[in-house]
Amino acid sequence: MKNLQTIKLIAVLFISSILLSSCSDDHHEDGHDHEEELITTVTYTLSNGSDVVMLKFQDLTGGSIDDATYEVSGPLNANTIYTGSVELLNETESPADNITMEVKAEGDEHEFFYLSSVIGVLISKTDTDVNGNPIGIETSLTTGNAGAGKLTIILKHEPTKPNNGVSDAAGGSTDAEVTFNITVQ
Repeated sequence: MKNLQTIKLIAVLFISSILLSSCSDDHHEDGHDHEEELITTVTYTLSNGSDVVMLKFQDLTGGSIDDATYEVSGPLNANTIYTGSVELLNETESPADNITMEVKAEGDEHEFFYLSSVIGVLISKTDTDVNGNPIGIETSLTTGNAGAGKLTIILKHEPTKPNNGVSDAAGGSTDAEVTFNITVQ
């Protein structure tokens, strides 16, 4: 009889511990809910002091890539250094929600990756998170000789940090990925 009561007590304690641990809230200590935000607009602005080139992706429907638009305001100058800044918006909200601020605030959980198929285009991330690892909201883009190709911008959520600078090796999930046709002349 005593063994049966002990078994029942152990079973009740075990089930209670499972129920209590499954009821913990999902909120992190920093007060952010960490839900994936809808990103409808990605704008990468490049400036060399006298010229500004904007690369803009926009999908105001928030889901159908068929409705998306890609704009590049002009060519990049050859053998030039540009400062760059990326902005993320959710324009299904009114006023538009600036997702960039959240990415910056949670910099240790995000990183941008920039890939160019144009020979001589090099992009360095110039901003860092609280741990000194790159975020990539702010960049330096250097062009080489004239050419044309693609520039891809990828935002990863919870990548391994530090990493080797390659998005595939960084892990994490992709929050945004856009590719622009660019020209250097």
